[in-house]
Amino acid sequence: MRTADNRSAIRLGSLIVKGQPHVLGIVLAGGEGKRLWPLTADRAKPAVPFGGNYRLIDFVLSNLVNAGLTQLCVLTQYKSHSLDRHISTTWRLSGVLGQYITPVPAQQRLGPRWYTGSADAIFQSLNLVHDERPDHIVVFGADHVYRMDPGHMLDQHIDCGAGVTVAGIRVPRTEAKAFGCIDSDPQGRITRFLEKPAEPPHVPDDPEVTFASMGNYMFTTEALLDALRTDAADRDSDHDMGGNIIPMLVDAGVAHVYDFDDNIVPGATERDRGYWRDVGTLDAYYEAHMDLVSVHPVFNLYNQAWPIRTATPPLPPAKFVNGGTAQESIVGPGSIISGAEVWSSVISSDVVVETGARVEGSVLLPGVRVGKGAVVRRAILDKNAVVAEDAEVGVDGERDRERYTVSPGGVVVLGKGGRAD
Repeated sequence: MRTADNRSAIRLGSLIVKGQPHVLGIVLAGGEGKRLWPLTADRAKPAVPFGGNYRLIDFVLSNLVNAGLTQLCVLTQYKSHSLDRHISTTWRLSGVLGQYITPVPAQQRLGPRWYTGSADAIFQSLNLVHDERPDHIVVFGADHVYRMDPGHMLDQHIDCGAGVTVAGIRVPRTEAKAFGCIDSDPQGRITRFLEKPAEPPHVPDDPEVTFASMGNYMFTTEALLDALRTDAADRDSDHDMGGNIIPMLVDAGVAHVYDFDDNIVPGATERDRGYWRDVGTLDAYYEAHMDLVSVHPVFNLYNQAWPIRTATPPLPPAKFVNGGTAQESIVGPGSIISGAEVWSSVISSDVVVETGARVEGSVLLPGVRVGKGAVVRRAILDKNAVVAEDAEVGVDGERDRERYTVSPGGVVVLGKGGRAD
């Protein structure tokens, strides 16, 4: 068992200290995000704005960097321009110390083909591993909202000698059918890894709870490379991390689970401790925003002991004029609420809500304009969308379905640059 001093040495991240493990981080950010359309019509899913100031990818990068893991490769593919630009302009670390966060587009190093799955994305990018020569490789997804200290998971991974450690979050068995599920013994060794099973297994200490995979993995470099090569030679494989690589290592008896309940993040409250959301659908994306705006939020963006990092645009502070108000809401910089009412909403940067308008339970992304007397309810308005004077969004469900995208949960969505008249 390593001491706290040793942990600090490990978390120098890119500074390779003699006798301490060298860790490379790979962030999988190449998914299309079809279920988030139209928010992904013009951008990669990890580049979708979230929480007023951020992009989805800022959450995983903040968790890794806060833990001192600062050699990170972000694998991109679909509509990656805005994501690449965000990483390049926002996430600048110290080259003098060997720290970097770099976007890596699909390079077709193994022939004229794109990535065929998350495992194939890493296999086609093995030059990154060969160049860095790490002892361990951290593979995290790019589109979840949560706080986590990966250093705790790394400690367990090394201490138990696992080939792979999979982060598992406890969910009720009745809800676990939608996830990759982990069956483990009392010592934490994974005995089965099941994709969306009809009968989810339970954790050893609670028959009503299942470990669902969070899509976050830690590998020894040797175990990952061996599995990737075997998988690449299998023509029947989907070349997927959760569907193929993890089950292969489970069968080899070298996979362990990390209980997310054991992860202690500085500054966490009892209310938001252990929060994790997969925002892969419009309804999940909307509900995660609603988790932010209460007086005691379910997920607290204001925890400065473990900050979610990003770069904010050079805009003035938000302004409320002519009696404009916002209750239980987040309002981003540069926004103006002029003689309007905003309730239980997330207002991003450079948004204008004009006189007599009312915004309720909605998410407005940067640059949105809401005209005089307009009403917006239970809606997501993408970047630069315009709601005309006296227009209504989210008021008449039948009319909304004829004109806009409406989620299964009834959330109305206007795409980037869309207009509501």
